[in-house]
Amino acid sequence: MNTRPIRPWPRILCTAMGFALFGSITLAHAADAVTSGPVVEARYRHESVDDAGFARNASADTLRLRLGYRWVFAPGWQLYADGEHVEALFGESYNSTANGETQYPVVPDPESDEINQAWVGYGNESFNATLGRQRVMLDNQRFFGNVGWRQNEQTFDALATSYAFGDGGPSVRYTYLDRALRVFGHENPNPLLREWSLDGHLLNISQALPLGALSAYAYFVENNDIATMSTRTLGARWTGKQAWGETQFGWTVEWADQSDYANNPLSQSAQYHFVEPSVTLSGITIKAGWEVLGGDGHYGFSTPFATLHAFNGWADRFLSTPANGLDDRYIGVGGKIGKAAWATSYHDFRADHGSQDYGRELDASIGYPFNAHFSGLLKLADYRSDGFGADVRKLWASVEYKY
Repeated sequence: MNTRPIRPWPRILCTAMGFALFGSITLAHAADAVTSGPVVEARYRHESVDDAGFARNASADTLRLRLGYRWVFAPGWQLYADGEHVEALFGESYNSTANGETQYPVVPDPESDEINQAWVGYGNESFNATLGRQRVMLDNQRFFGNVGWRQNEQTFDALATSYAFGDGGPSVRYTYLDRALRVFGHENPNPLLREWSLDGHLLNISQALPLGALSAYAYFVENNDIATMSTRTLGARWTGKQAWGETQFGWTVEWADQSDYANNPLSQSAQYHFVEPSVTLSGITIKAGWEVLGGDGHYGFSTPFATLHAFNGWADRFLSTPANGLDDRYIGVGGKIGKAAWATSYHDFRADHGSQDYGRELDASIGYPFNAHFSGLLKLADYRSDGFGADVRKLWASVEYKY
């Protein structure tokens, strides 16, 4: 592990002051849309894992409590902070990555107490900025997200800014990343699981079109702790919806190119392709997808800051892209029965480089809002291996409260 550099907070503060002097910028936390008040969240979840690669099954019961407060202290200005407490209930018959129970499959929800977010923000009709520990969620979170599925959320020490040009003009977002606080908890004995020191520059530009919306992005991230994960990613994304009578058609098309960057000692290159058409009729949505994370036998396209659980199947067999890449072809169906929302999907996983079949997966979920504050979720993932990893079946049951 590299020696950690001195945190460049003076540089971040100077940049923030420069933006403030420049004029006015729209960030995700516009104060005119919120009021001061507390944030109280609690989530109990049971997760069981039957992994053919282990003699024992994992059974995890965890409770996550999040307490915070938002203070709108002047027009356009606000302060926000929250803390998380994650606790294991009824014993620890699972490998949390921090408890040493390696005879069980991994359920990466270790016990932890930490400051999850703490930031100051300013926003008006066109400009927004936040400085401090915060969520960074871009587009569909394929590259940068908060990993909200896990009990410990992923946040960043960062400066985030955005500017929306009026009269149909583009929106521009720039984010500087100083540190990633990972989902494995601030108290994890492995420092590389706790956090990564970064020097990241994220630029994302979006433009509304007569048909859909187009975004382009350039992500330059130097990882000071794991140099081989320093990458430059350039890409574009086109999304849209179009109604035809009672039927609504939707689409997403995306492409990106990734290569080594900054302190990375290796020569790396890979491409990303994604196509997902969908159709919605009578409240039922059907979608088909083809996602390719390229690989050449030495390096696979990498998205280590993504909300990874949302992609390539809920069994999480592909949190790291294989060196031969990943070709994920899937079909999904979802809708509602009363207030309950349900979804199911089927994935066929293959290598992008070579002819290896990886496996197949069936996912299903149903969620129900009991009232404005309480909700419940049942979820299943069943991965059947064709040679990549072992068979695994995961089941979740959770209850969540938000105020």
